[in-house]
Amino acid sequence: MRGLAALVLVAITLSGCGVVGRTSIKTVQMAMQGKPDVHPTTGDVAANRYPQIKVTGPHGGAVLVLGNVDGNRQAWYSSDRSIVFLEDGLLVGTHGGTPELHGMRIDGNNPFHDLRQIRTSITIQRQYDVMPGYRFGMTVTGTLERIGIEKIEILDATRALLHVRERLNGQDWKRENHYWVDPGNGFIWKSVQAIAPDASLEIIQLKPYSQDLKR
Repeated sequence: MRGLAALVLVAITLSGCGVVGRTSIKTVQMAMQGKPDVHPTTGDVAANRYPQIKVTGPHGGAVLVLGNVDGNRQAWYSSDRSIVFLEDGLLVGTHGGTPELHGMRIDGNNPFHDLRQIRTSITIQRQYDVMPGYRFGMTVTGTLERIGIEKIEILDATRALLHVRERLNGQDWKRENHYWVDPGNGFIWKSVQAIAPDASLEIIQLKPYSQDLKR
């Protein structure tokens, strides 16, 4: 993993002096701890050949690039090796920043393989491992419901996406996750997902991994 992250850093460095080339060195930690937001343009994103996401925390944002794919698990890197881990668009871990999501898993059937299938409200069970505080095995119930089609602007494109809301409840937990899903292929273009009882990240797909769009 260290070698791969180093290669990603080299790739970012060589990608040029555009906004993406500069802002990719910002980290999830920066996004969580008060650094400024970033606003890449369509041209900036196109200039970098790697898939890219924008991650925004309570006080700012950062652009990350795809550094590794292992089955359904994707690792999105900043240049200092802060990482966001996604599976089918679901946020399952972070590395770097505070708080840090060491892991998230769903017990039983996983509806995130295709959120388009949700017609009526359904309930899922999650397990969270969060640092600091060694808050491992936090049991959280998620209730998913279909809201409807909404227009979402990403870069220069306006997309009609299916909005699915998830209400989270558990010990010390009372938050909402939101997902905006492509009604054609089920791809999650935008989401707001909790990483701790008191913190969430917004994730926007700027330049998706091409295989994700071939469902």
